Amino acid sequence: MALQPLAERLRPKTLNEYIGQKHLVGEKAILRQTIESGRMPSMILWGPPGVGKTTLANIISQQQNRPFYSLSAINSGVKDVRETIDKAKRTRFFDQPNPILFIDEIHRFSKSQQDSLLGAVEQGIVTLIGATTENPSFEVISPLLSRCQVYVLKSLEKNDLNELLLRALNEDFDLKVKEITVKETEAMFRFSGGDARKLLNIIELVVNASATQSITITNKMVESILQENIAIYDKQGELHYDIISAFIKSIRGGDPNAAVYWLARMLEGGEDVKFIARRLVILAAEDIGLANPNALLMANTCFDAIHKIGMPEGRIILSECTIYLATSPKSNAGYEAINSAIQLVKDTGDLPVPLHLRNAPTKLMKELGYGANYKYSHSYKGNFAEQDYLPEKIKNHKLYEPQDNTQEQSIRARLKSWWNHKYGY
Repeated sequence: MALQPLAERLRPKTLNEYIGQKHLVGEKAILRQTIESGRMPSMILWGPPGVGKTTLANIISQQQNRPFYSLSAINSGVKDVRETIDKAKRTRFFDQPNPILFIDEIHRFSKSQQDSLLGAVEQGIVTLIGATTENPSFEVISPLLSRCQVYVLKSLEKNDLNELLLRALNEDFDLKVKEITVKETEAMFRFSGGDARKLLNIIELVVNASATQSITITNKMVESILQENIAIYDKQGELHYDIISAFIKSIRGGDPNAAVYWLARMLEGGEDVKFIARRLVILAAEDIGLANPNALLMANTCFDAIHKIGMPEGRIILSECTIYLATSPKSNAGYEAINSAIQLVKDTGDLPVPLHLRNAPTKLMKELGYGANYKYSHSYKGNFAEQDYLPEKIKNHKLYEPQDNTQEQSIRARLKSWWNHKYGY
């Protein structure tokens, strides 16, 4: 009989064995108190891979002695959901708590699939526990999200990883019979990326690479073994962030060839296309901005289309958007302006609104001068009247600086015609 993977052998069965997430399941933490009370709301567990979402759902069902049904959003449809709910109805007894329906990667469920859960959750037929690596505000429909408590799980910290390492070496029946000395942990912890399952996989890989019972683990040893075994693309590890960084920098730098190459690397590695599309929307605003306002429209349209179409056709839309943004003129003037404005607010505090700009809904406010001497722009030539719009203390501050591109040079010319003393150079 084949040996189970280390991650399965060490899967915790109680909250006391569970490592990490002290803010949720530590002594007197909110989720632990909820679990121990026996009263469980439907919930969404949101966090990166390998932090214990599935394990936590299993522990909850065992601790509360509830029937447990599990579906994966990757290979389950509306029919599977309905069949599971019907099964939960048939097997439920009057004196039993609601069965738990665990749905892994619930963010991959379509709207119709999520709709099929609503009735069972509302009627208390099941207690839903959904697991997601994506922001549920974007990925879970509002009616379902409003009926669930969202708990945020975090990547494991160094202390958690060290605790997990010691447990593996001291408690696993296969490892504790070997003579394993850990001289250095930095490489193991770095490659794990705060993912418990990945750390256990690394430990197992390193130990199995040795032909002897006596093993000394060092950073150099770990790096050498992983370089031979690590996947070409790990969408949740360090390489994930390196590749998305190369992708963004290639677009920002105006190289469509490199940008499409890194896009292909992500797609071939199984990256979530919605994650890529969201990054394109951010880049369009941050790095192209007013140099080409259509870029944001293009990126947003790309994001919407990806939601509707998915893969494999979505690759074409992503490619077109990537090339468009890479070949577009660039400006971060809007990004710089809001950052400067936020810093100015922090530095100067709550400055009073000038009287002529204040709202004057009552007679008293009018008598106090609210709104007095305000110049209504449309009553003046060119729909412009020069007046101060900033508080007196900072009235000459300039936060937006048009950059050297066709679109913003046109903006600068317009501003110069209005505000020669600010934009006249």
